[in-house]
Amino acid sequence: MAVFRTISLRFRALIIGSVFGLFPMLVTSQYTDVINSNRPGKAQSAYAVGRGVVQLESGLFFEQQDHDLLNTESGIFGVDVALRYGLLFEPLEIIWEGIYQNQSIDFINIGRSDNYTDFFRNRVGLKYLIYDRYKNPERNKPNIRSWRANNVFQWKNLIPSVAVYAGANFVLGDNPFYPVDEPTVSPRVMVATQSRLSPRFVLVTNIAYDRIGSDFPEWSYLVSISHAFRNPRWSIFAENQGIQSDRYSDVLLRGGIAYLFNKNFQADLNLGASFKNTPSRIFIASGVSYRLDYHKDKLIPIEDQDKISRNAMKKSGSGSKAERKARRKAEKRNKKRSKGNEEEEDDYDFQD
Repeated sequence: MAVFRTISLRFRALIIGSVFGLFPMLVTSQYTDVINSNRPGKAQSAYAVGRGVVQLESGLFFEQQDHDLLNTESGIFGVDVALRYGLLFEPLEIIWEGIYQNQSIDFINIGRSDNYTDFFRNRVGLKYLIYDRYKNPERNKPNIRSWRANNVFQWKNLIPSVAVYAGANFVLGDNPFYPVDEPTVSPRVMVATQSRLSPRFVLVTNIAYDRIGSDFPEWSYLVSISHAFRNPRWSIFAENQGIQSDRYSDVLLRGGIAYLFNKNFQADLNLGASFKNTPSRIFIASGVSYRLDYHKDKLIPIEDQDKISRNAMKKSGSGSKAERKARRKAEKRNKKRSKGNEEEEDDYDFQD
């Protein structure tokens, strides 16, 4: 029983840092031993899935839209899919995102109903981590003198890891969800940040400029905060999204929960609503995330390992500012003691 308890504790420690896409377990790479999913929210984390990892994130959703000014009622049902692949380097991934939906709309004033089916979203992009907050081992070391320092919020925890994204939207054929003169291809750029506020809380933000070059370019932001429970298989999130465009503007709230079945499979449930009534939006979604883990650690030649080891020893020898200060104080005390011992020896010799 003690063996199984030890294995269970190790597994809990392993997944607590990665569940729900919270933050990387390995400070020198993007790969995590446990699936790193963007679901159930819409915000994208700053981190990639890891070189060689193929990851599918998909779900079903239903949305009710009612427009007070147009006097319309809509029911929308669809599937959203994100396919992520760790490409070439650990910080780089390619992402395809698609939303295929059916919208049934009733025009109350004229007694007419229409039905539309097509891709509401169809885009491909690359995301690259340009700054990893925890790549430096010194920043990832626990404070051995203070439990509080390791478990409560500190202002420095707001310093985020940062990734950049560049991609394009594709509107093919006569798509009823877009204007007739919508470009077939329109670029999209984004900046994603991720901050580990505490061991169980993580903050993710996205700022995006979308549909560049179209008649209705769009700015949007996402702010998402996630929390892992003491049982790290369970996690929850809350998210705020803002959209600003001449065609459509809104502020949305989402919340949900995720459960980790094993290190490669996660299920989730979320719901949300808008603040306005032109249109009002209420939606619910449920989905899964699954990965095929073909990640292999990059082999480092022995001569390079020696260089890395020497550099690591130098860095560890320097230590943090507090550690260096403590060492200097200890050296001064030792010098004073040794000097005092020498004086005592001189006095003894003089007496002789």
